[in-house]
Amino acid sequence: MGSGLAGLAFGALMARAGKKVHVLEAHEFPGGYGHTFAEKKHYRFNAQLHYVWSCGEGQSVNEFLRKLGLERKVTFERYDPDGFDHMRMPGYALDIPNDYDELIRRLQDLFPGDGAAIERFLRQVQRVSAEMDALPSPMRLLTLLQKAPKLTQLMRHRTHTLQDVFDRYRVPAEAQTLLALQWPDFLLPPGQLSFFAWVSLFDGYMRGAYYPTRHFEHVINSLVGVIEDSGGQVLLNRKVVRFLVQGDKVTGVIAEHATRPDEKSEHLAGTVICNADPRRAAEMIGFDRFSPRVLRQLNYDYSPSNFMIYGAVTGIDLREHGFGKWNTFHTEQPDLNRAFREMYEHGDYARPSFAITTPSLITPDNSDCPEGDQLFEILTVANYQRFLDLKMRSPRAYKDEKKKIVEQLLDVIEAHYVPDFRSHIRFMISGSPTTNERYCGSPFGNSYGSNLTPQNMGPGRLGPGSSLKNFYFCNAYSGYPGFVGTIWTGRRLYEQLTGDTL
Repeated sequence: MGSGLAGLAFGALMARAGKKVHVLEAHEFPGGYGHTFAEKKHYRFNAQLHYVWSCGEGQSVNEFLRKLGLERKVTFERYDPDGFDHMRMPGYALDIPNDYDELIRRLQDLFPGDGAAIERFLRQVQRVSAEMDALPSPMRLLTLLQKAPKLTQLMRHRTHTLQDVFDRYRVPAEAQTLLALQWPDFLLPPGQLSFFAWVSLFDGYMRGAYYPTRHFEHVINSLVGVIEDSGGQVLLNRKVVRFLVQGDKVTGVIAEHATRPDEKSEHLAGTVICNADPRRAAEMIGFDRFSPRVLRQLNYDYSPSNFMIYGAVTGIDLREHGFGKWNTFHTEQPDLNRAFREMYEHGDYARPSFAITTPSLITPDNSDCPEGDQLFEILTVANYQRFLDLKMRSPRAYKDEKKKIVEQLLDVIEAHYVPDFRSHIRFMISGSPTTNERYCGSPFGNSYGSNLTPQNMGPGRLGPGSSLKNFYFCNAYSGYPGFVGTIWTGRRLYEQLTGDTL
């Protein structure tokens, strides 16, 4: 149930292995946060803002696609190795290269008096990443205990936030901001973000950042194709409304058609995989059917949500204004912890911190917009409850608030990047946390499942096992979020159930 990337990854692997796979998706499009929507017929946008890692030859995504026979069909464009992320803040600019030695040199040029502290911090990042690479997969307890004596840095930082480690290594405040400026990738500031989560993403991108050659829609459609070509089905507009349970075994579900609620259908299966929110699924089944351990793991807090702007410009080449095969991360408030509080807790975007990307400049495939136009996407954090309250109280107030935030973000772009940016906008829409909830089926509009704090990233994190026979979780909550994380989650469950290690 659910066609998010973790569910599609698992389903495609199972279909390729000869199993009959039946996917039920409540939305009209497959892919979850990986789905693509069209606007004004000419423009196609992937929900949220995505760029990925581990897509190079022999890396995990490449191995996954090779297993499915898709490695030549689904290809990727690499971001600029000399600066895949451009970090911008008042008085400072840093382009992050795919090379730790060069990154250290660039930071030492910016902060000559703190070069040693910066190098110690980044070398520690490399050590922690190496220990992460050494973790057993699948992560069985006995194997983990045997490896524990060699995982000294993981044990050392298991409860640390990124801010904790910055402080421990005495990284200067401005360098902290530049290194953590990709915080929109997590929607958490350094003071709340798990150090492990940050290392995993940061080091992953340091090994190469990528974007699908034919956009994310092609990736999703290719996985759907594997399932359907193997005799399976991906049924859209099918919302699961009830589970069929016999004793401690889930035998199937009842689904209703999203646009015709009176039309219900029964779906039976030997194994049921939950790619939806585990907590809501458990509530539907009945919490009393789950073990105390799983109930504790289901007591996660949701990640924050985001505010998105999707748009297209014409009559201008954004490459002439500092954009290209990279993402740009900008902050007007140098203290990212404070910037997060101002936007998320107080709804104040006067000094915003945000990300902007230009998909049209990353791949030569221009199927996402008319020739001569260029797409842009802007992302920052937003509070779900605040937008829900506005929407319930006054739809006009809700729209006015969205417009206000859009104008504040565009003000920054015109002040620092493209002076007459507004005059070139041909098309633009914005999405709030309630948009995420409606179109992505994301509870409270959350972007990454459970919040990526140290409390949610430790050994008590929910796994695929549900304590019910033939019923498994397979999603960002029970594994890890993001493109690479959800593919890994689907792959891990496949390996667990089949014994076939990729």
